Amino acid sequence: MKLVFAGTPEVAVPALDALLASGRHEVAAVVTRPDAPAGRGRRLVASPVAERAEEAGIEVLKPVRPKDPDFLERLREIAPDCCPVVAYGALLPRVALDIPAHGWVNLHFSLLPAWRGAAPVQHAIMAGDEITGASTFLIEEGLDSGPVYGTVTEEIRPTDTSGDLLTRLAFAGAGLLAATMDGIEDGTLKAVPQPAEGVSLAPKVNVEDARVDWRAPALRVDRVVRGCTPAPGAWTTFRGERLKIVQARPVPERTDLTPAQLSAGKNNVYAGTGSYAVELLWVQPQGKKPMRGADWARGVRIAAGETLGD
Repeated sequence: MKLVFAGTPEVAVPALDALLASGRHEVAAVVTRPDAPAGRGRRLVASPVAERAEEAGIEVLKPVRPKDPDFLERLREIAPDCCPVVAYGALLPRVALDIPAHGWVNLHFSLLPAWRGAAPVQHAIMAGDEITGASTFLIEEGLDSGPVYGTVTEEIRPTDTSGDLLTRLAFAGAGLLAATMDGIEDGTLKAVPQPAEGVSLAPKVNVEDARVDWRAPALRVDRVVRGCTPAPGAWTTFRGERLKIVQARPVPERTDLTPAQLSAGKNNVYAGTGSYAVELLWVQPQGKKPMRGADWARGVRIAAGETLGD
């Protein structure tokens, strides 16, 4: 088939690579978000997908909005059979959805209908799920509600951050997306409507969602830290300044601390929760680089009974 691939961040690059390597389909063009300011100089930088497409000599389309007439006209000229999508980052209007003969097929990082929305991996970890996966589905105008072509499953490991899990799903999902294109082309794969039961939503996780509630049980604190790493980053406050919690570890044997209370030793620093303590393995003080929790604690000289948060 002739394909137009739509995607923007680094997590979409493995799927593009899988399609380029398949030898069975032609990736005629790539659709991605416009260049965005980045770094201290705030200079405009192309998306990871745009950079990979340019390396491969593929035409790159960067519409400000997918409903822009010039973009729609160029898409009609290319006349793709199908448009595979991974984390493109913009809503597709009906006029665009109708152009490819086999529609737009999205790789979504959950087992649909669970965790529909922008942050499925983060929500799966924060909810304490043990299994997640990726799904390919035909895009409709609803939120991740289209019929599903295929799935792969992935175990959520006890120490997984959302970054760890998303990296594994990006590669597993790349193979799934390539296989889905094969099945659509040869007619062996049919999309199956999602069940009405088991729907859950995964809206974007904002900075306030990532604030640690030390009254919550230790397992909940651990899940929030892992689910919000690397972005937006779990955080609390200490002496009125923001402190990012980069890595923590539940410690069931420490039950002597009240919620948010700190206890520092020579090589460890602990914080109390609503159940038992967590060890602060890595933290990042405001305006500084990440550091080991014990090194931070020695530097700030935690007083007896001192706490995190307001």
